[in-house]
Order: sequence, then structure tokens, then C-alpha cells
Amino acid sequence: MKLHRSRPHRRGRIEIIPMIDVMFFLLASFMLASLSMQALNSLPVNLPRGEAAAMDRKDSVTLTVTKDSQIYLDKTPATLATLASLLKNMLRGPDSSIVVAADAAAPEGLVVQALLEARRAGFAHFLIAVQHD
Repeated sequence: MKLHRSRPHRRGRIEIIPMIDVMFFLLASFMLASLSMQALNSLPVNLPRGEAAAMDRKDSVTLTVTKDSQIYLDKTPATLATLASLLKNMLRGPDSSIVVAADAAAPEGLVVQALLEARRAGFAHFLIAVQHD
């Protein structure tokens, strides 16, 4: 005896529109996640314009000098007098580097003095942050 189904067998379909929606959501999520993974340890300053190659800064400290002569180490306020002692605590090894993010209107003398204090603390590698044209 042959049994018949009460409803006919239908072939399954792959709906493409919901899959496009899911892929777009994943793309937007990954883009936002990658933006939040960037290590931005400096304050926003008006960087000087110039051309420079991208540098590897995995073990670096950011030294920011603003146009009103304020000095920051990774968003922590500092002065010229305390700069060397703070940098000695941040020294991670002989290959540690400093990213110098100086405002275009910052006094050049203060930037040079900050670099000399960093050299006195034991840093030998300096990376200068510029804004690409």
C-alpha cells in the first residue's frame, strides 16, 4: 500500500535579499571594530603637512605638544621638569620609540627641549607625525 502525503513536496529556495542584509551588517560591524582597534594615544592637534612613509609603532609612546605649550605623554599631562622621569618609567626596551605629535603652531624650542628630555630618558628612536597632503 502506497501512502500519499497530504501536501505536495516543495523544493527549498535560497533567499538572497536577507543574505545581502546580513553581509552588509557584518561589513559595517567589522569596519567599526577595526576603527576602534587603532591605538590613538595622542590628543587631536593640527599636525604639519608633509609626505612620510607609514611606520611601525607597536611599542611606542606618544609625545604630544600643543600650540599653547602643553606637553602630554599618551594623554597624560607632563611638564619639562617631569618629562624625563615619566619617560624612564615608560621605557620598554632598547628599541622603544616615541611618536612626536607636535602642533604646527607649537613653539619649536619647546619641541626640541622635549626631544632632548626624551633622549636623556633613554629613547633613541623618534617618529614624527605629519598630516598627508
